[in-house]
Amino acid sequence: MADSDLRKYPQRPYLAVSAAIVRDGKVLIVRRARNPALNLYTLPGGGVEIGETLVEAAQREVREETALEVEPVGLAGHREVIVRDKDGRVERHFLIMCFAARWRSGEVRLNEELDDARWIAPGELAGFKTTEGLAAIVAEAMTLTNR
Repeated sequence: MADSDLRKYPQRPYLAVSAAIVRDGKVLIVRRARNPALNLYTLPGGGVEIGETLVEAAQREVREETALEVEPVGLAGHREVIVRDKDGRVERHFLIMCFAARWRSGEVRLNEELDDARWIAPGELAGFKTTEGLAAIVAEAMTLTNR
């Protein structure tokens, strides 16, 4: 069974990470090309692997999804995603630790999980269909990366 199949109707929550990457006062948002969060703008990220620290997972996921190298500087918040099916059963359950990160090198090259990426000013988020709570995470990331 593929790992993504194991995450559907899970026996436990899955731990994931994301990164609000800041470069020259702008943040990188990406649009998901598959479920969960199909067609929503969000932050690059994904599941934590066995033996990885949260910071290592954030760096790896950003590298895999965007080809960027980043420096996580702190937690900008967390998200709990619980999706229920029409019968009320938990279909997906993720705990996402959201990092603030500074861009270090590279230019965006998307993998197959994403179909768009944009560097935007935080105030522009309102013009995009995003995952819930993204604006608050981005606001905290801007504060953390400016220290």
